[in-house]
Amino acid sequence: MKPTSAVCRIAVILVALSATASAQQPPYDVFPPAEPPYYRVRYEASAQPGGLIYPVSYTIWIPQDVKSLRGVIVHQHGCGEGSCRSGLTGAYDLHWQALAKKHDCALLAPAYEQPEKADCQMWCDPRNGSGAAFQKCLVDLGAQSGHPELATVPWALWGHSGGGHWAGGMVLLHPERVAAAWLRSGVPLLKPNPERPAIKTHTVRDAALKVPVMCNLGTKEGVTVKGGRFAGVWPANEAFFSELRSKGGLISVAIDPLTSHECGNQRYFAIPWLNACLCARLPAAGTVPLNDMPNDAAWLADPTGFEAVPAAKYAGDPLTAAWLPSESIARVWMQYVQDTAVSDPTPPPAPTNLRVSGNELSWEAEADLESGLAGFIIERDGQFLGNVPEQAGNAFGRPVFQNLQYSDTPTQPLVPLRFTDTQAEPGTKHTYRVIAVNTVGSKSRPSAEAVP
Repeated sequence: MKPTSAVCRIAVILVALSATASAQQPPYDVFPPAEPPYYRVRYEASAQPGGLIYPVSYTIWIPQDVKSLRGVIVHQHGCGEGSCRSGLTGAYDLHWQALAKKHDCALLAPAYEQPEKADCQMWCDPRNGSGAAFQKCLVDLGAQSGHPELATVPWALWGHSGGGHWAGGMVLLHPERVAAAWLRSGVPLLKPNPERPAIKTHTVRDAALKVPVMCNLGTKEGVTVKGGRFAGVWPANEAFFSELRSKGGLISVAIDPLTSHECGNQRYFAIPWLNACLCARLPAAGTVPLNDMPNDAAWLADPTGFEAVPAAKYAGDPLTAAWLPSESIARVWMQYVQDTAVSDPTPPPAPTNLRVSGNELSWEAEADLESGLAGFIIERDGQFLGNVPEQAGNAFGRPVFQNLQYSDTPTQPLVPLRFTDTQAEPGTKHTYRVIAVNTVGSKSRPSAEAVP
């Protein structure tokens, strides 16, 4: 007698739960501390039909002194143990925090405890329990942090690879809640894929066409490099883009000319783009319905091209063109698709609250919204003393203060805002200042002076 589908489902769940036993061990229990303004919840794997079969942790950062949150920005990692592990630090990213703070939003980073060879679809498809777990975490984190409005505020979604599949799926399932979505190297499936028949398809509702969506991928993912592991990324993105754009969707494509599946320098376009969308769509009170995205100043471009023009001057079919909300964003797009060298004429904010205890310096800093932080210059008595870090790192793009992992999150251990003056002479009084430097080399004003 053949087993019923329900029995099969239970068997699959039990196998998956057994497989997740290894996920309870490092690296998934190596968390940065979650003390205010950080909060964390963790859920065990579910054995219920339709539940999330992997454990998951959600860490959130909430701007200090915010009275009422207007939204939550979600930074969603991709598939595989390495990418899932990178989610542990997503909420600690100073650059993404700058975007969240500007809009009175929280910054949330999930970390799904998926074993290396387990099925990513069991979390990156929101219908497999991760969508419900996400909404539950907003309720629980809202209660923990004293911000119950988290349960009802709009979402801005960023996702890499399987995280792009998840973020795109949430757009299609909950378009009324999503202010904007950036999909890096991953999109949900709209039509069956014979090569991957187990992946469930989504349908496109009219409400999803009002959500600004950016499909972002590396040129080596099937655009200019047609073979290899990631060659199918562009065909999938092209199909997703074409389906939504042909129906009038506010969707675009930005091809990274330098990369394959790694995130590269995408944050220097993603953050300004999301900033523009949040400025336009978030209501003052942080409720739904969201404001409609303006379309009267749109620019259009060939999805694989390098030139954008005002919509009225576009010579081709506008419903096959990449949609850009404004001239300023179109100009950033043109820089990005050329060489990713997005410029920034503004200096970063000056460091604050510099403290000196003996020969130990510590301070606070906010990232430059457009170009983040590359590091800090330490001055003693008005003269250069040292750099923090001595050498900024990032194997995947511009060197940054916090370094970056494959899925665009800081490395562990987190780099502290601290410096030790090993050259200070005992008994000698010195005056110190700190200067922030962004990733295009611009310097902030010095911090206020501090003495031991």
